[in-house]
Amino acid sequence: MDKNAAASPHGDASTVRDVAARAGVSASTVSRVLGGTYPVAKATRARVLKAMRELDYVVNAHARALGGSTNKTVAFVVDDVTGPFYAYIARGVEEQASAESRLCMLCTTHGDPQRVLAVVETMREQRADAVIVVGGAWDDKAYHDRMTHFAHALDRAGSRLVLIGRPPLGPGVPATVVDYDNEGGAFAMTTHLLSSGHRRVAYLGRVPGLSTSSQRISGFTRAHEMLGLELDPKLIVDGIFTRSFGYRGMRELLASGLEFSAVFAGTDMVAAGALQALREAGVRVPDDIALAGYDDIPTAIDVCPTLTTVHVPSEELGRTAVRLALHREEFPERQHQVLGTHVVIRESTRRPVR
Repeated sequence: MDKNAAASPHGDASTVRDVAARAGVSASTVSRVLGGTYPVAKATRARVLKAMRELDYVVNAHARALGGSTNKTVAFVVDDVTGPFYAYIARGVEEQASAESRLCMLCTTHGDPQRVLAVVETMREQRADAVIVVGGAWDDKAYHDRMTHFAHALDRAGSRLVLIGRPPLGPGVPATVVDYDNEGGAFAMTTHLLSSGHRRVAYLGRVPGLSTSSQRISGFTRAHEMLGLELDPKLIVDGIFTRSFGYRGMRELLASGLEFSAVFAGTDMVAAGALQALREAGVRVPDDIALAGYDDIPTAIDVCPTLTTVHVPSEELGRTAVRLALHREEFPERQHQVLGTHVVIRESTRRPVR
């Protein structure tokens, strides 16, 4: 290869025209090879690819998009990359994307619904193969309408909107939904606590307007109703899904003077904060108060006592999302999947002494 082979005749980055000139074909033929959307003779394709290697040509994503092709990217949109639950979903997404020869792009939104919409729009413009949005949705009509609009826009661009742990956008909306039995998990955990003899169970970490939280509260409430037990609304504490809230919320609950023998935390991270507050207050778990969480992240077995929790198949959520999105034509009837959850009983819950 001559010393100027990796650059255009002008000394700048190589262009489609440079590749065409070296391969002895038209620029439109090079575009067809890049897009893969039109048939090109095998020998011609080989000449174009050889010219691209010699010129060190890098495909322009915008040009590829104009040609109607996706960019072999799966976008993963998440509130907070530091959350262990989201991290394990991300691992599943990345593993499956890699197996499908796709690049995984991570986008964080910091809990801002408007940023979610902005990221989805950007990924549509970039023609990502799939845009995977993770975490609960906010109860907001304008947000719902915009997300529905983007689902249709992505579909027209040959891409796919995928929702993990979010409710469907409605009939006829071209989106893949991979959910888990959120309400069922909360129902099972609450039933476990009530059936163990607890009659006043506090719920720590309700997030008003967030679908994930609403579903868990629904399961918590339904378990009380099924067993014919009265639920004191004062025992439901509003907050967010963080360890710091769990610590602060538990301290406030202890200071309130309300009676309770068990605490069901909205997530394992909330439970970890609550456990610290209980320990500092000299409250023994589970001897004095039983404690349970939700998600079954690794922290659940690292704390002492080990945490009773609801297991969510987080990595499988990610793998399933990528698989169904990229092969949606093969599985049109499986575009709304609900994975199971189950209670994992560990040391932090125990039948109360009567």
